[in-house]
Amino acid sequence: MIQELRRQELSMSLKTLIVDDEPIARKVLREELESITDVEIVGEADDGLTALAKIATEQPDLVLLDLQMPVMSGFEVIRSLKAQARAPVIVIVTAYDEFALQAFEAGVIDYLLKPVGHDRLAAALDRARRLSDRETVERLARLQDITDPAAARQTRRIVGRAGQEFFLLGTAEIYAFQADGDLVRIITAGRTFEATQTLRVLEQRLKNSGFSRIHRNALVNVQHVRKLSALSSQRWLITLANGQEFIASKRQAREVRQLLRP
Repeated sequence: MIQELRRQELSMSLKTLIVDDEPIARKVLREELESITDVEIVGEADDGLTALAKIATEQPDLVLLDLQMPVMSGFEVIRSLKAQARAPVIVIVTAYDEFALQAFEAGVIDYLLKPVGHDRLAAALDRARRLSDRETVERLARLQDITDPAAARQTRRIVGRAGQEFFLLGTAEIYAFQADGDLVRIITAGRTFEATQTLRVLEQRLKNSGFSRIHRNALVNVQHVRKLSALSSQRWLITLANGQEFIASKRQAREVRQLLRP
């Protein structure tokens, strides 16, 4: 009876493969996973090719995948999985935050930064459990060429970071981007996020999508502009729907007014 219950428990567990070229990183993840119920670790891999082989043999439900690896990178692993009939859920575990947008566009369900906290890992596992095989296959079937900047621009989705979590934001919900040195803030109606790209890169990605550079440190969504007020003959005050205010030159204010015209 005990053995039968154990078999049923394993059959319901989230079969997980750990992929990272650093032994210490794999050890840390393994120890964290062993403290979480309903998780079965089916193996480890230290490079992309080994990971693909183990995915084929072990058929995990979830792969915790590093990005920077020898032989084959994490993104190359994801592209290879597109052709598989039964693709696992992918969660990225990396030390680099600048690849979050490419990862979400590639179909991953979460993006974790090292060192990964217990609660953050548990939340990612809960998301993985809620996804069906069909949803996973459909998500990977929409995989884009993540090396193509034009394809990335067409999606017009922006990754915002809040603490250790990453959020995929639609451009319509973004009011403005505001730079403070190297830090770029994403301003929405009720929350502020940290961008993972520079203001210059964001301006290029959002070209012809209703965003206007009204200051060297600010990019605003003209659809959320509510008022333009003259401060002087050369300076204007631009007020957004959330009350956020920016000062712009006369030329920049004129460009905003032109974009607001029907």
